Amino acid sequence: MKQILQDMAKGGTTVTEAPAPAVSKNTVLINSTVSLISAGTERSLVDFGKASLIDKALQQPERVKMVLEKVKTDGLLTTVDAVKSKLGQPLPLGYCNVGVVHEVGATVSTFKAGDRVVSNGPHADVVRVGTNLCARIPDNVSDHEAVFTVVASIGLQGIRLVQPTLGESVVVIGAGLIGLLTIQMLLAQGCRVLAIDFDQSKLELARSFGAQICNPATGTDPVAAGIAFSRGDGVDAVIITASTKSTDPVTNAARMSRKRGRIVLVGVVGLELNRADFYEKELSFQVSCSYGPGRYDPVYEEQGIDYPKGFVRWTEQRNFEAILDLMSTGRLQVQPLITHQFEFEDALSAYEVLSNDKTALGILLNYSSQPASRHTETVRLTAEMSFDKTKPVVGFIGAGNYASRVLIPAFKANGAQLHSIATSGGINGVIHGSKSGFAEATTNTTALLQNPELNTVAIVTRHNSHANYVVQALAQQKHVFVEKPLAIDFAELAEVEAAYQANEGKSLLMVGFNRRFSPQVQQMKKLLAGIQEPKSFLMTMNAGAIPASHWTQDNSVGGGRIIGEACHFIDLMRFLADSEIVSVQARRMGTNSHHPVTEDKASITLGFADGSFGTIMYLANGSASFPKERVEVFAAGRVLQLDNFIKLKGYGWPGFSKLNLWRQDKGQAACVAAFLQSISTGSSAPIPAEQLFEVARCTIQVAHQLRAQV
Repeated sequence: MKQILQDMAKGGTTVTEAPAPAVSKNTVLINSTVSLISAGTERSLVDFGKASLIDKALQQPERVKMVLEKVKTDGLLTTVDAVKSKLGQPLPLGYCNVGVVHEVGATVSTFKAGDRVVSNGPHADVVRVGTNLCARIPDNVSDHEAVFTVVASIGLQGIRLVQPTLGESVVVIGAGLIGLLTIQMLLAQGCRVLAIDFDQSKLELARSFGAQICNPATGTDPVAAGIAFSRGDGVDAVIITASTKSTDPVTNAARMSRKRGRIVLVGVVGLELNRADFYEKELSFQVSCSYGPGRYDPVYEEQGIDYPKGFVRWTEQRNFEAILDLMSTGRLQVQPLITHQFEFEDALSAYEVLSNDKTALGILLNYSSQPASRHTETVRLTAEMSFDKTKPVVGFIGAGNYASRVLIPAFKANGAQLHSIATSGGINGVIHGSKSGFAEATTNTTALLQNPELNTVAIVTRHNSHANYVVQALAQQKHVFVEKPLAIDFAELAEVEAAYQANEGKSLLMVGFNRRFSPQVQQMKKLLAGIQEPKSFLMTMNAGAIPASHWTQDNSVGGGRIIGEACHFIDLMRFLADSEIVSVQARRMGTNSHHPVTEDKASITLGFADGSFGTIMYLANGSASFPKERVEVFAAGRVLQLDNFIKLKGYGWPGFSKLNLWRQDKGQAACVAAFLQSISTGSSAPIPAEQLFEVARCTIQVAHQLRAQV
């Protein structure tokens, strides 16, 4: 398949070839026929990509604040690397797609192959979207009409929030694509509409639909025009669909509104509000969220679970359907909005028009290639390469943020031969595979695991898939590096242990417990080696809050944050104690209506066979300005304190007082290096498999204890 990407660091727009995405549960795979470039949103993204680093910072002051906070906790160099990595990830463009269903996921019953549908898929000749983000197109609506559905739904959601009634006077500020669609829908609802914009050609379109117009560029006062339009009473409602840094749209909207008028922001404008403008009239102001209820809710969009119609009448999917009904009955005209058409392969010309012609409205991309030619599972990223199988030849499964920013560079820096990278969506594999020098990208994970050219597999996917991939890789006698956790329940862990035993030592098994490989922890280990008496450990993980809806909080997907992340510290304590774990006690914070997620606010106390003990405080309710990770060891009248893997202090240690680093080092590179070295030399695994299984059992036991508490 081919897809349009925007380089957010240097500003280039490209059409990139990638493996076609694999259909998955709750998704629909679509062969595109046409897509619409959203003039406002996509022009902003393209312009942002072309901006200098300083201009990017000025446009996102809230991001700058987050960067400065990260500098305080993680150090300057680590933060710079993270910012560069973030900007270096190209962004898929587009969200208005029409096509024909190619395949549906196992749980999808509302669509079938051959259905003509609209979706919020990106500009790509094959798209994969959640079933709740599609709608079937009526027979009498053309593809070129239907492609406006998603962008029209943005305006429709703004109208639903305004709640206009027949005969009300409504002003639409901004007569761009969304504004012109919004104007038509308001008129269809029986409202009187005034359109305000600086582009006379767009206003003439608004007039042709039945709206009155106002062009401030001609010297007309928009506030006076609004009041006159309302017959002196002030307008009932204002919908702002403009895109500008100016606060004028909000200010003007308030001043032209009647007492208790309603203002809804659909576009992006300055928001320095004057309290007096709103206070004196008791105005209501609301920001509209995209296409409607369900947007950004993973339960709705990813799991395909719909909201009951009796409680949420208009979801984003039902808004799509409402727009299509308006098109079907002829009450929403989009043909006059089409200003340009290009073949998808000539998309770069379309983006030239987008950047240079501010009067452009509906820019369409037509997809004429044969659908069968789009569905390739593997794409070559480099010329033919030869591989030395006496050394690690690696296939990566997963190319998310951690894999692309940390693990893949670590494997490459330590001499791994990068063969294949597999992702379910295809495009991420190409982006990061091309950058790192992989030979190929694929969406066929089974083929990667069975490829005889590979002798090593790195698994960096969602946690509920780890155990299954480990079992498959061991069955193929591949060496396995799996990012934590090894398994999310005892049944999965038993399967992994059985597969490891069946492998009979032909393959190494490694979990990415990198903290034990950090230089400062290695120094702590050396200092503690001479201490024969039991040790006491106190480890604090200031984990930070994440939403309850995040996949890591889902016990069936991420395993919860204890299994998914606290396992790092259980392994670290096991390493420093150098003794078997013999007891586990865990306690979580109590729950109430304000704090429904409690597993990520817990204490874990471990006892060891040599008499040592330690407590891990895993807390999601602390300040981001406090060090994220602190490790303290008390032993033989001495203390070691490690802050965030930057500063290590020793108290009472003869010959040692501190070991501070310029750059945070959590041991990721050293962890990978030790694993690859073991493969190359035929030596034993850096972490004994028995310890990996011990830590996994302990972690799952902790999670079970916490979940049993009330």
